[in-house]
Amino acid sequence: MDGGNEIQNGPRLVTEGPWAGWRTWSGDPFETQSGPYYFREEDGGIRCAFRAERKHMNGGGFMHGGCQLTFADFALFALADAHLKDSHAVTVSLNGEFVGTAHEGDLIEATGEVIKAGKSMIFVRGVIATGGNPMMSFSGVIKKVARRL
Repeated sequence: MDGGNEIQNGPRLVTEGPWAGWRTWSGDPFETQSGPYYFREEDGGIRCAFRAERKHMNGGGFMHGGCQLTFADFALFALADAHLKDSHAVTVSLNGEFVGTAHEGDLIEATGEVIKAGKSMIFVRGVIATGGNPMMSFSGVIKKVARRL
C-alpha cells in the first residue's frame, strides 16, 4: 500500500467524536473507505484502533482477512511514523499469520514496534487483537522512496 499521501499530508488530530485525541490520515482514499483507522501514542508506544463494522465482515460473519491485512498495513505506517517525517514511503512486504477473528462491534487494536530503521528501509512487527485476544501477528518492511512529480 502506498503511504505517500499519508506521509505528505501528515496525520491529523481528530478533535470531535469518539475518536477525539486520536490521529488518522485523510490522504489515502482506500484507507478512508475501508476504515477509517486511528492511532495515538500511549505509554511510549503506538496503539492503532478501529471499531469493526458490518463492512469489515466476511460471509460467515467474521472479520474478513483482507480487512485485517489492510489494518496491518495502516499499522506499519503508524508504528513507523516517527521515522517517516518528511518522507514518501511504500510497503515493500507485509506478512501476516491469522490466529483469531473478530465480530461486528468489536474494538480492534494493533500494537507493535520498529525493529530497525535504516536510511531507506524500516522493519516493523506487531499484533492485532480484540478484547486482549490475538487475531493476527504481522511484520512488514517500508521503503522510503523519492516523490513522483
